[in-house]
Amino acid sequence: MQAGPELSIVMINYNAKELTAQAVDSIFAVSPQLSFEIVLVENGDRPEEQFPGRPGVTVLRNVENHGFGHACNTGAAAAKGNCLLFLNNDTIMHPGTLEACTAYLKENPRTGGLGARTLLADGTLDHACKRGFPTPMASLYYFTGMDRRHPKSRRYGAYRQTFLPEDAVAPVDSVAGSFLMMPRRVFEQAGGFDETFFMYGEDIDLCYRVKQAGYEIVYYGAASLTHLKGQSGLHTKSRRVIRQFYDAMALFYNKHYRGLYPRPVSWAVVCNLGKADAVPHPRAELISKRIDRRWRNGIVTLYLAGRTCRRVWAGLRTQAVPQTGFCIPAAADRSHGRDGASARAAGGD
Repeated sequence: MQAGPELSIVMINYNAKELTAQAVDSIFAVSPQLSFEIVLVENGDRPEEQFPGRPGVTVLRNVENHGFGHACNTGAAAAKGNCLLFLNNDTIMHPGTLEACTAYLKENPRTGGLGARTLLADGTLDHACKRGFPTPMASLYYFTGMDRRHPKSRRYGAYRQTFLPEDAVAPVDSVAGSFLMMPRRVFEQAGGFDETFFMYGEDIDLCYRVKQAGYEIVYYGAASLTHLKGQSGLHTKSRRVIRQFYDAMALFYNKHYRGLYPRPVSWAVVCNLGKADAVPHPRAELISKRIDRRWRNGIVTLYLAGRTCRRVWAGLRTQAVPQTGFCIPAAADRSHGRDGASARAAGGD
């Protein structure tokens, strides 16, 4: 029986024949020194934009469009390699990247997912290639610009991992679906992509579940590629695309975080994400300053109110009771039950 290739590259073509051909050509142009296959999933609705095919590329045609995750799962099911790479069709491969990343996964069996240093067309870093999970506090620091003012801080730079050098090799929470490599066994153990996410968020969700299974997600800055971000997705003038982005963020929060945070925080997060239809501009980083102001004003107000309440409550707990003069120590109070922070910690936050 013939052994499968070392690497299976899964790509999707949705009505972008020339862009896809450019990405495929860039892979063959760097002449990877390993055995590989490309599995291309065609889920577009325009026959004239279908990829014509070429040797070394398996094309799965007429796949119904049920979202990015569904297409990736379809491609992975047809792939033969022990290592899977989910690669955007708007990327340009750099020499040595595929070999280096595949070798790192083989040498580090506890690494369940890996992302390479991803550069935009102008040579700057695509910060989506190394991210923390979008917890309420990480989102707060990001939307209020604290990560830009304190890029070396692990607290304030938690979402974009700004404290990590671009060429670092280090564990992170999440890497981008534009270049996401993982062993097939880990992909199958995690259950693949959650197809509830139609577009956006499925990469963060998969990384979250891989980490929950006990594996590391690694940002591998020693290898690189170019991402021609903006060829599709949030940079198109489509309210549907914008809606999908915010729906994905709300879905991720409800799936993984809703039970870990106080109800007012969850209410603020979900309500603000639910107002995304009012946003007129499609670019993610420029999705109207109104969104930033809404997050900033709402979440900062909740945070300051919560901090004030905690301080007042702490003062009341240590005040003497007039009738007895007895002082209630905080430790004694906690011994009769877990407070909210302890309960959240026990819940895995």
